[in-house]
Amino acid sequence: MSEDFRLDMGAPWLNLLATRGRHFGPQPVERIPTTARFRDWLARVELTPLAPVTDADLDEAHRLREVLRELALGAVDGIPPKADQVSPLAAVLKTEPVHLAALDRLHRSAPPTASAALARLAHQAADWLTGPLRHDLRACPEQDCRGVFADPGGRRRWCPSPACASRGRVRALRERRRAES
Repeated sequence: MSEDFRLDMGAPWLNLLATRGRHFGPQPVERIPTTARFRDWLARVELTPLAPVTDADLDEAHRLREVLRELALGAVDGIPPKADQVSPLAAVLKTEPVHLAALDRLHRSAPPTASAALARLAHQAADWLTGPLRHDLRACPEQDCRGVFADPGGRRRWCPSPACASRGRVRALRERRRAES
């Protein structure tokens, strides 16, 4: 189902980018259109906030997603960011205390709000985009997708979506056949 969450991009912040599928196509797929869906997504990435998720939180998530998409694609394409691209991310990078507990495994405290959960994602993104992990980022070559994903082995060509790989392989086959004719 196209509205299913994509949780296979390599990191929760990259999965946030995938909450809007076929972003550059004529009919993008919004996977978090409501506060309930956003809360479900936060639960799936283990960032369920203690407070209820609001419409303002959903708007903030959509804004952060697009800020991160622009910065991530710039990193993949080797385009230096501009100050006006970075300032919205810097605004989200609030200091939010995380408490750890040693139980059956290491646990961290739940974010108090959806904004705090987004701040954790923003910190993760900033760490990736400014450190050595930025070299593991790739973008799907499908023009309607351009999904950013982690590829630590450097072997992937398409994002984890089977549809993108299928379309790309079919197109490559057609081009080879056309070249052979």
